[in-house]
Amino acid sequence: MKLIWMSDPHFEAEGLVLGHDPRLRLQAAVDFIAKHHSDAAACLITGDLVETGTMQNYKALKGVLDGLPMRVLPMTGNHDDRAALRAVLPLPETAMPGFVQYRCDFGDLSVLCLDTLIPGAAAGVLCAEGMGWLKAELDALNGRPAIVAMHHPPMMLGLPMLDPDNLRNGDALLALLAGHPNVLHLMAGHVHRPCSGTAGGIPFTTAKSVLYQAPPPCPDWDWSSFRPAAEAPALTVLEDSPGGLTLQQCQFCDYGLGAPAA
Repeated sequence: MKLIWMSDPHFEAEGLVLGHDPRLRLQAAVDFIAKHHSDAAACLITGDLVETGTMQNYKALKGVLDGLPMRVLPMTGNHDDRAALRAVLPLPETAMPGFVQYRCDFGDLSVLCLDTLIPGAAAGVLCAEGMGWLKAELDALNGRPAIVAMHHPPMMLGLPMLDPDNLRNGDALLALLAGHPNVLHLMAGHVHRPCSGTAGGIPFTTAKSVLYQAPPPCPDWDWSSFRPAAEAPALTVLEDSPGGLTLQQCQFCDYGLGAPAA
């Protein structure tokens, strides 16, 4: 079973975002997926679907995503508007009322998509209602394998300018997941950098953005000197087989597509 994972497209119906063209970049990703991975069961997008949470942007985004040959599983990021997202993009019937949080089953594998949005804040939180929902869903799986996907990473990543805006109650989430050894992997966006490791004994991966990348932590930088790194975007192909779970990062276009001139 194959899933596609994209993150942080920061889509806008018009104009550029930090010098990058979000329409060209997302269209390139959609074209790549349709050409090479049309057999995937779904495409997960771990938040920051749009740069500005307007109905116009979500409708234009949907127009591009409709070119995918599989269902889309969206999640909220700090740039998203929960109500507008829910109004425009279809969610599974299992979604929590008023949230963008749900479970999807793909054969023996379940994917738990979390809503970590705090309106108006860069950081995220999994609220008490969302945490309760997650515990109930994990208990109901009765040991069946699961993946957890979200926007805000619940662990420190060694990214000094980005770590302060991760999940505020990350320790509580990791403690909950640690009690469920059937959780195979945790996937997060937000940081626009590829990181991997283990946290609380759980393997995790963070994704590159479909639009632009944050600079690596060395050399030092701060928000006053911030410029996107001259790195190509990527998406991730996830495959679940009897031999285990694999995540393969795929570059779908050159850096120059929709990027500022050198």
